Amino acid sequence: MNRTLKSHKIINDPVYGFINIPGELIFAVIDHPYFQRLRRIKQLGLTDMVYPGALHTRFHHAIGAMHLMSITLDQLRNKGIEISDQEYEAALLAILLHDIGHGPFSHALEAILLKGLHHETLSLLFFDALNKQFHGQLTLARKIFVGSYERKFFHQLVASQLDIDRLDYLQRDCFFTGVSEGTIGADRIIKMMNIVDDQLVIEEKGIYSIENFLSARRLMYWQVYLHKTTVCAEKMLINLILRAKELENSGFQLPGSSELLFFLNQDPPGNLRDGQPDWLENFSRLDDFDIWGAIKLWKDADDFVLREISHMFLTRNLFKIQLVNQPFSDDEIIKMQKKVQARHSFSADEIPYFFSSGEISNYGYLAKDKIWILTKKGEVTDVAMAADLPNIKAMSKIVKKYYACHAKNLTLR
Repeated sequence: MNRTLKSHKIINDPVYGFINIPGELIFAVIDHPYFQRLRRIKQLGLTDMVYPGALHTRFHHAIGAMHLMSITLDQLRNKGIEISDQEYEAALLAILLHDIGHGPFSHALEAILLKGLHHETLSLLFFDALNKQFHGQLTLARKIFVGSYERKFFHQLVASQLDIDRLDYLQRDCFFTGVSEGTIGADRIIKMMNIVDDQLVIEEKGIYSIENFLSARRLMYWQVYLHKTTVCAEKMLINLILRAKELENSGFQLPGSSELLFFLNQDPPGNLRDGQPDWLENFSRLDDFDIWGAIKLWKDADDFVLREISHMFLTRNLFKIQLVNQPFSDDEIIKMQKKVQARHSFSADEIPYFFSSGEISNYGYLAKDKIWILTKKGEVTDVAMAADLPNIKAMSKIVKKYYACHAKNLTLR
C-alpha cells in the first residue's frame, strides 16, 4: 500500500481475531463520524428479542467484510490476477462503506423514515460527501461500489449473490445468534475464487461449498432474519413510528432527539442533491439510540397508541403472530380485526396500529444473478446447471409465507 500508518493499527474481532487496518486513508474513513455512527446501529435490528446475543453492529460487519476482502484480494493476487495497490485500497473502501447508508434498525424503518429511499442510495450520498472531504481519494472506490469500473469482478465482490458482504454477515450472524446450522465455509469459498474474462468464478472443486452456502443462507432467513417473532416486533416498531409521524403532522409536539423529530416532521426531498443539505447531516446523526430514547419517553405520552406500544416494547410484550402458507382471505382478516378490536375495546382509528398483516418471502438462489463455476475443462457454467446439484435448482423458487399479528395483552401498570 502507498500509505502507511505512523503506528500499526489493529482491531480484535470476535469472529476473525486480529484485523489489520491497512493504511492511513482507510483508518481516517473508519474514524470519521459518518462511519462511527454504525457502532450505534445493530446489524440485526430487533432480532435480539429472539436471540439475546444478536447485539453486534453494522460497524462490526463492515470491518469484518473489509478483512475478508483483503484476504480475497491476496488470494487472487497469488493466482496471478493483477491487482494494483490503488485497486486493492479502493476495493477495501468500497466494501467498508457498502452499508453506511443504513438507518436505525436497518431495514425495519427504511420505508417509514426514508419514504422509499433505499439505503444503497444513501450509501452513495455518503460516498460522495466523504469523497469531497477526502479530496477525491474515494473516486475509484465509488466506481467499484456502483459497478462503473471497467474491471467488473471488483463490483461482484462487493454486490452479487456470492459477495464478501454475504460471506461476512452469514458467519457473523451465525456466531452471535448461536444458530450453528447457518455455518458456511467462507475460507474455502474464498480459496476457490478466481477470475475468468473479468468475471468472478468458483473453481469446480468448491461447488459443494457453494451449495452449503446457499442452503445456509436460506436457513438463516427463515430461522433468524424472518423469524416470526422478529417480524411482529418490526411491525410493532413500524406502527409506532407511523403513529408518531401522524401525531407530529397533526400538531402534537412529541419528546425526542432533534434528529428523530426532523424525520418525523418531513419526508426526504425527491432529489437529495438539490437543496436541503441538512437532510444528510441529520441522517448521519440518527441511530438506534434515538428510537429507544424516544420509546422510553413515549411510554408516558397522552396518546393511547403511542403509550401502549412503547410499554409493550419496554416489557417485551410482543404481538402474537400467525404464520401460514396460504394468503388470508379478506373475510378472515376482517374477522380477526373485529375479534382483536372487541377484546381490547380499540376504536376504529386505533385498530390499524394493533393489527397488521402481510407476507414475507425467501429464496436460496436467484437465477438472474448467476454464480459461475469454472469446470476442470476450463468452461464456465451456471452453478444451477452443474452436475448433481438439484438442491440449487429447487432453491431458485421463491417461497412466500403470510402473517397476521396483533396485540395479545395490553401492558399492565
